[in-house]
Amino acid sequence: MLALLLLLLLPPGPAHASEITFELPDNAKQCFYEDIAQGTKCTLEFQVITGGHYDVDCRLEDPDGKVLYKEMKKQYDSFTFTASKNGTYKFCFSNEFSTFTHKTVYFDFQVGEDPPLFPSENRVSALTQMESACVSIHEALKSVIDYQTHFRLREAQGRSRAEDLNTRVAYWSVGEALILLVVSIGQVFLLKSFFSDKRTTTTRVGS
Repeated sequence: MLALLLLLLLPPGPAHASEITFELPDNAKQCFYEDIAQGTKCTLEFQVITGGHYDVDCRLEDPDGKVLYKEMKKQYDSFTFTASKNGTYKFCFSNEFSTFTHKTVYFDFQVGEDPPLFPSENRVSALTQMESACVSIHEALKSVIDYQTHFRLREAQGRSRAEDLNTRVAYWSVGEALILLVVSIGQVFLLKSFFSDKRTTTTRVGS
């Protein structure tokens, strides 16, 4: 778990994103920390992939401990905010309400915005047709990456539900087979008792 926490601390830059999938045991709470500069726009997006009812508690706090976002038993959600001050922001995922079901949680925490491909500084002319095409392709590729991520999450969630359903059906089939076996054996013994010879005792009374 410590390795996953360290993955969140990426080198500083104009914009970066932390994308992690981690296991959240039952009765457990997992927190992550990020240093954010004032005025930076951030987006937190999360989704529960496997486990129980696919829900989790999420809480986001600023450096002073003020709650910026809090939701209970959410399957997925997205929250965007602008940092009001410099410092370390904390967001936590809690599965403390679950007694025996662990969860698999995915989150994507984006800090800042991507810089433009062609900075407008020191430019005296508008973007050329080639540059405009590059910008459009870049934005389209970003959308494709986002769609691929969501489709992968949906596929993982669907696979988990299918495996869970398959396990339930297998247990139900075994239970039905055992019940059928017990009923069959009971019927055999019941029918056998109908056709078994009953010994009768005859008593002769003398005159």
